[in-house]
Parts: sequence; structure tokens; C-alpha cells
Amino acid sequence: MERAVSHALKSCPFMSRTPSQGLRLLKSTPKAIEGNLASTGLLSKAAICPIMGPVLSARGVHTSTGQRNSPVANPEQVEVVDSHTASKPLATQQQTESKTRAAESQAPLPAARSFNYENFYRTELDKKHRDKSYRYFNNINRLAKEFPRAHTGNVTNRVTVWCSNDYLGQGRNPCVVGTMKQTLDRYGAGAGGTRNIAGNADLHLRLESELADLHHKEAALVFSSCYVANDATLSTLAAKLPGCIIFSDALNHASMIQGIRHSGARKVIFKHNDVVDLEKKLQQYPIDTPKIIAFESVYSMSGTVGHIQDICQLAKKYGALTFLDEVHAVGMYGPRGAGVAEHLDYQRNISHPHANNGSILDEIDIVTGTLGKAYGVVGGYIAASSSLVDMIRSYAPGFIFTTSLPPAVVAGSLASVQYLKMSSKERVMQQINTRLLKARLAELHIPVVPNPSHIVPVLVGDAELCKRASDSLLTDHDIYVQAINYPTVPHGQERLRITPTPGHTSAMTDKLVVALATIWKQYKLRYTQDWAAVGGCAGVGVPDSKEVQPIWSEEQLLHEIPNGLNRCHCETDQAVPHALS
Repeated sequence: MERAVSHALKSCPFMSRTPSQGLRLLKSTPKAIEGNLASTGLLSKAAICPIMGPVLSARGVHTSTGQRNSPVANPEQVEVVDSHTASKPLATQQQTESKTRAAESQAPLPAARSFNYENFYRTELDKKHRDKSYRYFNNINRLAKEFPRAHTGNVTNRVTVWCSNDYLGQGRNPCVVGTMKQTLDRYGAGAGGTRNIAGNADLHLRLESELADLHHKEAALVFSSCYVANDATLSTLAAKLPGCIIFSDALNHASMIQGIRHSGARKVIFKHNDVVDLEKKLQQYPIDTPKIIAFESVYSMSGTVGHIQDICQLAKKYGALTFLDEVHAVGMYGPRGAGVAEHLDYQRNISHPHANNGSILDEIDIVTGTLGKAYGVVGGYIAASSSLVDMIRSYAPGFIFTTSLPPAVVAGSLASVQYLKMSSKERVMQQINTRLLKARLAELHIPVVPNPSHIVPVLVGDAELCKRASDSLLTDHDIYVQAINYPTVPHGQERLRITPTPGHTSAMTDKLVVALATIWKQYKLRYTQDWAAVGGCAGVGVPDSKEVQPIWSEEQLLHEIPNGLNRCHCETDQAVPHALS
């Protein structure tokens, strides 16, 4: 019997795919004699099988009818037939077999254990806890009338926020808030759907026109966020361009990385801010191959600034498009707040603030920006040629299938963009406060990643210690600065990312500096000279490093202090009709 079963498992499709529990059920019947294959359901199936039937016949194994299929050479090998089964009429035996088969077909198969989803979730979270990269979200509630103050989960507990991306405090600007209130009363809370279904509201069109003018472009398109804008634009454009290759800075934001991945296009990564490495890689491909160079103006975690002019020259030389992310720069740089590209030709853009003035701003092919940081609201956008914008509008799922921004949000964004085109006082005060804080920390040798921008990354270099420092600032000093760890920054480069605003007073700065000095001593954190002793890290303590000059020059700040501070006399009652008219 065992030999027959073994042969069946190798030869029979039914046997090979039937679970062992099912085979055991077929093997047994109430009247079976142990070892008597002839009286089992298994043989019944085998006897009618076109493969196993001849095998059994050749071996002389009895069928359920009690007849041998062929003579057996050795009589001792003949199977013993159950006398009760053999004596039954054929019809009775067939009825019995039919009932047996019916019972077998209804017998439950052994229950497979389902995947343990909850255990999987816990395992993945345990990984984050073990490498100290698990993220804790603090209960912080910004207070508009007390900016940059906030309350925690306890409404009576006040803290000073030092890590907001509302860099200029526009989220509480009366021009912005007043416009949003009136728009909410007039048009309601939501947009009602996508732009295609709910309608292309006049406010959306006006905002896009304002953004196109800001960046010296023919058109603009507003998205629900700049993450979506980057993802949708890169994935759509690179997928459409035949054989497109994307050259991506090594420190590009996750939204660009995701867009490149979704495009399916070939990706070539060049070293961060290394135009020599970029050119070497561009040289490897024919000039007529479609190419996109994707990079940022201000890299948010390090504060470093992209080489915009050099990259534009390389793009022109090798036939590539430039895709510039100005997310952390719009509102912050340039005489009208268009970003670093505008700031590079500061005087020219003051004298001739619109397109085709010969500035580097005109040479950028695609600019992306956000309405949720320096502009203080929410949303993202691209600005480019009218044909490119129309193609993205027509093909990008991230735009087509996403509910558009609510009217109140769009109106607030429009008011904020218009305001910062006219007012430089917020930009100037932010720069002054940034320089003051960097200078104070340098005096204490507290390590700040060197950069020319408005961001103050204080290097800790250890995930657990960084979390402790952040917790201590909040609980012991009523200061909120979130710890930044992997994957936002590499392991070993964990930091406290500080962003001064125009609203931070000298007293607030003093308190922050004293708190950091206390924590550095308390937890024995590394100072600048300690990083230098190990060869440097993230630009801190690097031998023979050059002094970094700020984007805003002394002359530009001095020019704006008497002139730019009073350029805008925007009052709430004046701004609201302007935005809604």
C-alpha cells in the first residue's frame, strides 16, 4: 500500500495537490481493514484515474469491486478483501462510495493560520525604538495673538516655539487671517471637489497668475501640497518624455525622490551641491536625450544652498531641463520673495521685477514652491511655461483626482503672496534674528552646521541624546525644538533644527542660548572642537573649511531696513477687499 501511495504522490496531479489531511480522510472508511487499500475512498479515486488506474492494474491491486485488475506473480502479495464489502451488491457498494465521496468533499481542510498583522506592526515599530528613530509628536498649539508662543496639552502651559516652518509668522498676519475669515463667510468651508468637477474658481486662477508673475513664468498650477506638486510633476513629465533621465541631488527631498520613482525614468544621483560630479554624469549621455536636473535652493535640514546659476549653465550646455524646488526659500529671499533664484540678481529684480529682465530667474524651467511655510497657509504649486503647466494639469493624477484647496485657503495664500511681494520687513527681521542666534552659539562653541541660509541646525550626532535634549528643552525650559533623526538625516547626524522668526525677541533668544548651554553640559554633548578632533561631521569641525557667507548681504539688509520696511501699508480692512474683488 505504501509503495502505491508513494508512486501516486509522484505521478498523480490529484494526489500531489491534495493536503495530507484530505488523503488521510480518503484512506479511511468505517469498515476498512487496516492495510486494505481496496476498501478505501483513495483507491476508488485511483481506480478511475487515467494515470493511476493502469498503475494499479499492472501491480495487481484490487479495486473496490473486489476484482483484481491483473494476475499477481506472488499470491502472497494479493490484498485481502473485506468480506463485508465484497459480498455487497454492486449498486449498494456504489451508493456507499457515493456517500463517502460526498462526506469527503464536505470535510473541512486543515485551517491555515492567518497572517499576524498586529505582530508585524509591532515588529516594525520595535525596529524604530531599537535604533532610537521612533518619532514622538508633541502636543503643541500655536497661539496667533502670542506668536511665537504656544500652549501644550495643558492650555495654561506656555512654551516658545523655535522650530516652526512658518518662518515669517504669516499664519497670524491680519491681512491673511482677515481675508480668510471674509472668504469663509462668502464661499463656505470646502472647495466641493476637484478643479475639473467642482469648477475652476476665480480665486484659484488669480493665485496662479500671481505666482506665475512672482517667478517670471507664463503659468502656474496650485496643488494640495508641494509634496504632491513635486511627485505629480516629476512622475508625469519624466514618464512622458521618451527615454528621460533624471539627475537628482543626493540630498533632495523625499517628494522629489518619490516623483522620480513613480516616473519609472532612469535616475542618476550626483553628489550634494557638486557641479563637477553633475557635469561628469551629464557628459555620459547624448545631448538629444531628454534630461531633468532636479535640485533645491535651500536644503531644509542642513540649510545649504544649491548652485543655481552653475546648474542652469550645465543644463543649457547638455540639453537638460531645470527643476528647482524653492520650498524653503519662497517668501524668504529676493526683493519680492520669489526665492534664492530671484535673490541672485537682487538689484536687477528691484529695478525690473517682472519676466524677461535677463535675470537667472528667467532661466529656470520649472519652479516649485509651497504656500505652507513662509506664506503661512497650506498648499503647493509649480510655475513654468504655459504648455508644460497645461500638460501637467491634463495628465497628472495628483492634480486631476485631488480635491482642490478650499476658497478660504486660496484667498489667504493670495493675500500672503501679495503682501510679501511688497513687504520686506519680515524677511529682514528674520535674517537679523538668525545672525544673532548663530553668533551667540558660535561664542559657546555649540556646533551649528555651517550654511548661508535662515536655518540653524545644531548638531547632536546621537538619536537618543537628541531626543533627550529636545525633551529637556520642553519640560525644563518651556522651549519647543523638535529632534531631527533618521531617515530625515543620516544616522550619526541627528540634530536640533532651529528656525528663528521675526517674532522672537532678544529675551527669547537669551533664554534659548542659556538652555542649550545647560543641556550641552548636562548631557556631555560634543562641542565644535570635539567634532574637529574626530575629523568633523556634517560640515562641523571640518579642517580648512571656508567661512560661509549669508545669502543676504550686509548691503541688501541695510538697503531694506530704511526702504523695504515701509513698502507695504497693508491693513486688514484694505487687504480683504483687494483679495476678494
